[in-house]
Amino acid sequence: MIDKEKIKTPCYVIDEEKLIHNLEILKGVQERTGCKILLAQKAFSCYHVYNLIGNYISGTACSGLYEARLGYEKMGKENHVFSAAYRESEIDEIISYCDHIIFNSFGQLDKYRDKVLGAGKKIGLRINPECSTQEGHEIYDPCSPKSRLGIIDKNFDRSNLYGITGLHFHTLCEQNSDDLKKTLDAVEEKFGDVLEKMEWINFGGGHHITRSDYDIPLLEGCIKHIQEKYGLEVFLEPGEAVALNAGYLVTEVLDIIENDMPIAILDTSAACHMPDVLEMPYRPPLQDSGKSGEKQYTYRLGSQTCLAGDSIGEYSFDNPLNIGDKLVFGDMAIYSMVKNNTFNGMPLPSIILNKPDGNLVTLKTFCYDDFKSRL
Repeated sequence: MIDKEKIKTPCYVIDEEKLIHNLEILKGVQERTGCKILLAQKAFSCYHVYNLIGNYISGTACSGLYEARLGYEKMGKENHVFSAAYRESEIDEIISYCDHIIFNSFGQLDKYRDKVLGAGKKIGLRINPECSTQEGHEIYDPCSPKSRLGIIDKNFDRSNLYGITGLHFHTLCEQNSDDLKKTLDAVEEKFGDVLEKMEWINFGGGHHITRSDYDIPLLEGCIKHIQEKYGLEVFLEPGEAVALNAGYLVTEVLDIIENDMPIAILDTSAACHMPDVLEMPYRPPLQDSGKSGEKQYTYRLGSQTCLAGDSIGEYSFDNPLNIGDKLVFGDMAIYSMVKNNTFNGMPLPSIILNKPDGNLVTLKTFCYDDFKSRL
């Protein structure tokens, strides 16, 4: 448990002990199956802990030039890249940083194949198995109708596979391995003949491997099935699973006002500091709180910003909130630091590492110049 009173808010806190707990689970999957797990930097890219992460897993996965460079410079292990399309002005630099270059279309493949092969790097194609396993989150479903991500079976040119050594799919979002199994069945049904010609396959991300109810034996069965049937090297690139429940956002109550219920104004923002609250939508866990009406005192928690809908949600407490109280939101390492912004000139939260011995190490602080430099 962190000592919230020692922390200047707003502040992200990464819990190193919980991060290591997750990494031990992922390392076990690698050791038992021989697969390789990569950190998807789009979910968590706090490079200050990349050396630690690199002690447990095989490398990084990236979505473009800047993530590719970050993974190359800060972890320096295997580095895979996928983008819906690559800029011609960036492709040479991307190739220099990455081991596996994954294309989203045969047009992009034809345009850059010679460059990748000339650099001695491996080429993959992203496929869309057209097997949706999500409900209610189309924005995060690459298999949703009209998706631009991955090549569907009817458009997959099996006569144009020169230089291709692997396939990539990414269809999951915060899901268990039963959905992976369902997806793999669809992949084999549609692309089994192509898998027989490949050397590797990437299962993408969205695997909640470090969640307490995740079925790891089924995941490992899926991995071994593909290894044994097709002789393929298997990659996974979870982001959330690496830092799941390994971070907090500490905030302070600035004011309490009344409308239809008490509203606590915080020095943090859903729109700025935890965008998934509005995008998913998502209700982050809050220490020592309950659902609306569950405990005696219920408050709506909102932000300083001018956005009327910048509300984190309704939470209840055993005791009334007071101005100056500090609140601790959980599960705030993932999709927070990588997606935050300075709308309204909101300050970016500092980033602190909570060491296993309780020592708090400041990794990064932000100021006016950080806001100004983004404009």
